[in-house]
Amino acid sequence: MTFGESVSTVLGKYTVFDGRARRSEFWWFVLFQFLLSLVASIVDAIIGTDDLFGSRTGLLQFIVAVALFLPGLAVTIRRLHDTDRSGWWFLIVLIPFVGAIVLLVFCVFDST
Repeated sequence: MTFGESVSTVLGKYTVFDGRARRSEFWWFVLFQFLLSLVASIVDAIIGTDDLFGSRTGLLQFIVAVALFLPGLAVTIRRLHDTDRSGWWFLIVLIPFVGAIVLLVFCVFDST
């Protein structure tokens, strides 16, 4: 699956939490999120909106994060389904440090 196909698939399934997401679909969307956030951060620094609420998060970066939150959550849960895990495993990120690493490992596993 190519970059454009993956991003359009994820955005098309904006709030679809059932089904499966292949590794390529998930990781291309993660790259898209990262690049869009990076561009928003640079634009925030240029136009001077890079300190929203005193948190060093820019206005555009905040808007991008809010806009991509649900599709990111949905594709992560579908990725967990693809590795034969419940979407509830996403809540493991609430465990400091270890949780995010475990979720990353789950998302790297091959499909079943």
